Amino acid sequence: MSLVIVSGPSDGGPGERERMLEIAQQHFAEHDVDRSQVVRIDVPGRGAGEEGDGALRMELEPIVPFLQSGSLFGERQGLLIVDAQNLQAAEGTVIAALIDGADLALNEVVFAAAGKLPSALTSVAKVRGTTVTVGRMWERDVPKWIGPEARKRGLKLDDGAVSALVARYGTDTGSIGRALDQLVEVGPDITEKMVRDRFRNRPDEPAWHITDAISKGEAGEALRRLSDFLVHGHPLVYLATLESDLRRRSLASAAPDEATFREWVGGGSDRQLSILWQRRNRIRESSLRKAQEALLRADRAIKTEPEETHRVTLERLTVAMCHWYR
Repeated sequence: MSLVIVSGPSDGGPGERERMLEIAQQHFAEHDVDRSQVVRIDVPGRGAGEEGDGALRMELEPIVPFLQSGSLFGERQGLLIVDAQNLQAAEGTVIAALIDGADLALNEVVFAAAGKLPSALTSVAKVRGTTVTVGRMWERDVPKWIGPEARKRGLKLDDGAVSALVARYGTDTGSIGRALDQLVEVGPDITEKMVRDRFRNRPDEPAWHITDAISKGEAGEALRRLSDFLVHGHPLVYLATLESDLRRRSLASAAPDEATFREWVGGGSDRQLSILWQRRNRIRESSLRKAQEALLRADRAIKTEPEETHRVTLERLTVAMCHWYR
């Protein structure tokens, strides 16, 4: 079993987080683990999450069967544990014991931690794993990152354009990458004025981009899209979008044929309806029920809990949807 700790700064921002996740995905790719075979678990903040039967909170319980048995069909699998710095000491002890006793030659385990891991995990990582450190990114480092990314997209940015991107997004390389994607439509030669005119304000992110990523099981992409959406969008609007999408999936699952499904739905994008119909048999009824229950809990949390917890609630819900829908 390959164990990797991707360690980032505790005071890091979106740019550092993006780099940590990129390193994790690169590791899986190098070891022939397809994205669809990666189980992602986002550790709730300390004091958050639902209490489980044992030492692990309910959100972390899928770690146990993965480390104990792995794939039943001999396929390569990956386990990605994000925000591992939030693991409680007792949880770290349990997971460390599982890793220490595991014999999973076909599985890759990656912890992404923005801060310190529990001491038990640190100890087992020294023996059975390797650590990759992601340093704090400063604004002076960002232009060096932009250059290769722009060239990959066939873009040529003058110095003013690079400075404008840094002034707009700081060290958030995820947002800069998406800005470069948009500039491909305008390029290849990009000036400062073009950047400032186009990104005077961060553009609104249509919520359907997120549900599209969720339907593909692309948790990383869905979380990036969610981050952009929340710049302008309200959490309850996002929940309403997920609820509408879930309703359509449930109708597709119950409809006897596509014509009936479209009649029940009452209209919408032909492309999206076709995709929902084609994928109707991929989602278990139990997963649809879990999604509905999770939406209700998230709705209650957004309406009753402090605002600083809303983003984590939506991120956890989004990741869970990616696993249930794929």
